[in-house]
Amino acid sequence: MLSINEYRNEFVNYLSSKKLTKEPRNLYAPIAYILGLGGKRLRPVLVLMTAEIFDTDHKKALDAALAIEVFHNFSLVHDDIMDDAPIRRGEATVHEKWDVNTGILSGDAMLIMAYQLFENYEPSVFRRLAMLFSKTALEVCEGQQYDVDFEARDDVMLPEYLKMIEYKTAVLVAAALKMGAIVAGASEKAQEEMYDFGLNLGIAFQLQDDYLDVFGDPKTFGKQVGGDIIENKKTYLYLRAMNSGSDQIRKELEHLYSIRPKETETKVSAVKAIFRKTKADEATQAAIVDYTERAFDILHKLDISEEKKEILRRFGEDLMNRKV
Repeated sequence: MLSINEYRNEFVNYLSSKKLTKEPRNLYAPIAYILGLGGKRLRPVLVLMTAEIFDTDHKKALDAALAIEVFHNFSLVHDDIMDDAPIRRGEATVHEKWDVNTGILSGDAMLIMAYQLFENYEPSVFRRLAMLFSKTALEVCEGQQYDVDFEARDDVMLPEYLKMIEYKTAVLVAAALKMGAIVAGASEKAQEEMYDFGLNLGIAFQLQDDYLDVFGDPKTFGKQVGGDIIENKKTYLYLRAMNSGSDQIRKELEHLYSIRPKETETKVSAVKAIFRKTKADEATQAAIVDYTERAFDILHKLDISEEKKEILRRFGEDLMNRKV
């Protein structure tokens, strides 16, 4: 088994070997741009790692890993358009650097490219990968729609929010782990256990993202800090504050989430103060720990060596403690 950084380097080298920029340039240059911005490469690393956990050379999983990274970045390009986000990974978003129409079309091409990569596997593996991918891609779209719908609703409940982030984020992490197991020919039981492990880890990951969006360091986070507040997104922090705050605090928070001022710094600061006052920040951190522990509980069921379980455990702990 390799280290996380070694898997990441193996993937980046494979990505670099692909000729992504071709004609028409204005279609493919944005694809090369977004894929070249870096990021954690969480999902492809999970695909490669899982293949080796089930005793298969990670190189056999490189195309599946690339497919899931291309799809993930496709979803980011379109999400950034929908959110009118100016920054991604510390750089201009695709629609800011080019334009909205280019972002839409290049994103569409990325989705097709992701499917094409599964064609490099034998028919039985291709079928399993494609079925999982189709299910996951549709769930991601459903999660994105829930996210959009929640912005216009004042009655979003915590269970609804958790379902939304499960679909929008966690299912893709879960699929990455299951894809590695599929490529390795692991048993159906093992594939499902890896999926469940990833699902809980993915929820913890998104809750951590919610937290960092508000309380993260702009120098390390790579996105606009406070972006969720500016966009009036009802995140776990918001819902916890609404559940824990007094009537006065709830009214103040509702008011802040009903406006879109030109100068956003005052709004962001006011909302952050409410999150701290209601201890929504602490509740969110506790939820991150809870879902990470749920993922770790699933590790006990896996029929793999303790050494390999420890690798997955360390990966989860690193995610829980990340700053970016």
